[in-house]
Amino acid sequence: MSSPGKIADVLLHPDWIIPVQPAGEVLTGHSLAMRDGRIVALAPRAELAGWQAQEELELPGQVLLPGLINAHGHAAMSLLRGYADDQPLMPWLEQHIWPAEAAHVSAEFVADGTELAMAEMIRCGTTTFSDMYFFPEAAAEAVQAAGMRCQLSIPVIGFQTAWARDAGECISKGLALRDSLKHDERISVVFGPHATYTVPEADLARVATLAAELDLPVQIHLHETAAEVLQAVEATGERPIDTLDRLGLLSPRAQCVHMTDLGQQDIELLVATGAHVVHCPRSNMKLGSGICPSEKLRASGINLALGSDGAASNNSLNLFAEMQAAALLAKVSDADASALPAAAVLEMATLGGARALGIDEQVGSLEVGKLADIIAVDLSGPATQPVHNPLSQVVYACNGSEVSHSWVGGRPLLRDRQLTTINTSALASRVQDWRGRIATHRNSAA
Repeated sequence: MSSPGKIADVLLHPDWIIPVQPAGEVLTGHSLAMRDGRIVALAPRAELAGWQAQEELELPGQVLLPGLINAHGHAAMSLLRGYADDQPLMPWLEQHIWPAEAAHVSAEFVADGTELAMAEMIRCGTTTFSDMYFFPEAAAEAVQAAGMRCQLSIPVIGFQTAWARDAGECISKGLALRDSLKHDERISVVFGPHATYTVPEADLARVATLAAELDLPVQIHLHETAAEVLQAVEATGERPIDTLDRLGLLSPRAQCVHMTDLGQQDIELLVATGAHVVHCPRSNMKLGSGICPSEKLRASGINLALGSDGAASNNSLNLFAEMQAAALLAKVSDADASALPAAAVLEMATLGGARALGIDEQVGSLEVGKLADIIAVDLSGPATQPVHNPLSQVVYACNGSEVSHSWVGGRPLLRDRQLTTINTSALASRVQDWRGRIATHRNSAA
């Protein structure tokens, strides 16, 4: 009879396991056991031969990875996918996106758009995402129903939106949401001031004070374009990153998103303060915003995470695509094929994201005791054969469709490529309704 320590809810037998920690390691012939939402064993298959499990899965040709972490996005903007393509950042925002949001954004819009985003993300391996958008309470309900892990960044912005009158009301509503979710094990609520050019300095200072008092992370768009930095210098006499530092917003709690325009002094400031950088390569490329110097940041010891940004500026939420783009962009921009190697970019999409979100003690790598946020990736198809190096294959050859299973806290969200918590037929009907509403409004405004 098995001892209590040799009982699992799920026992997995893949061909390979990439635990991410230790960096670059690939395990062959190992198995993994989950119980009560956590990893309870990771060892050579022979050592788990005596275990009893409610479910035992043979996964030939497959590799287990930590679930991917999308460290920055605007999930509900999936309903605006393709709405205003081929536009630079500020015209895209001011002439297209902000007017569309003013016309359509509501709790219903956010609930449906977030569900659409999660359906996409789960199917391509993301188990945790960070979201910065209006009506975060509606997003929270969608997340609770779908079973993903999420960081909700309170959208603090200095002008009236459908959700709040000003930055002060954003903060008040966000803190109330945080109180209501304080016992939710999968959702955290942090501060998300949009940018230095959309949030008055007094409100940024208030966020800094509250973040320090409550020990809350702060996510902010920062140095997204060279024009943003130049305009700040002309208007205030200092670069946005220096403004944040002066206000006390740069710290190990800071999640700095985009960061395409950086000088050596900026990098040194990031090192000194322990701030994290969230790299969004495909969105930056599509909007022509610039290139984050990811390899230089990595070499300086700065923690890097990966984000997709919103589907309106990408136009996908696929972390496999982001990994490939990040790796290739670093190599071509540095003229160095060794820049940002596969192991480093996979770490950005997993443990690096967990560090940035402050949850690396719980997720981001496959280690005994950590939460069972796990994906299985099938490398048996023609596009991923032969497998000389599973880690490189995951980063350079996969497109996300190879994800066969996904678990969050041991709960299956994807089984044999089928979503288990989202009704895609009902969702598709609501999405088509939104497409019609948005198109009708656009045509009437033309």
